[in-house]
Amino acid sequence: MEIRKLTTDDYEHLADLWTKAGLPFKPRGRDSKKAIAAQMAANPQFFLGAFEDDRLVGSAIVSSDIRKGWINRLAVDPESRRKGIARRLIAESEKVLRKQGIRIFCALIDDDNVSSKSLFGTCGYREHRDIVYFSKHRTDDI
Repeated sequence: MEIRKLTTDDYEHLADLWTKAGLPFKPRGRDSKKAIAAQMAANPQFFLGAFEDDRLVGSAIVSSDIRKGWINRLAVDPESRRKGIARRLIAESEKVLRKQGIRIFCALIDDDNVSSKSLFGTCGYREHRDIVYFSKHRTDDI
């Protein structure tokens, strides 16, 4: 398995992976090819893919607000789970963030996603039950 930067050429495979993994996907908004291409152009090192024989089997999108780094869209193809791919993507995401000077790593996980909560816990992340998340979206596609 190889982890490398994703490019816009990987977009269709990335969209397929997110669908297989059950991640919400907004193809007319924040997840459109145009939006992803703009994000990749701004921070190409933030888009990571795990490949087995040139087949995309995992992904992570990293982001940063300068103070904290975020691991977003961690996904592994259901047929490739339980092979350590997600752990390797988390480790590589942290490495990318460290190069940006980030020392606090975070992930937002749906409360009912027990496997992801367990995974991040075993990777040294601490769950914060005292935080309530708020968001505001201009449209449903964002």
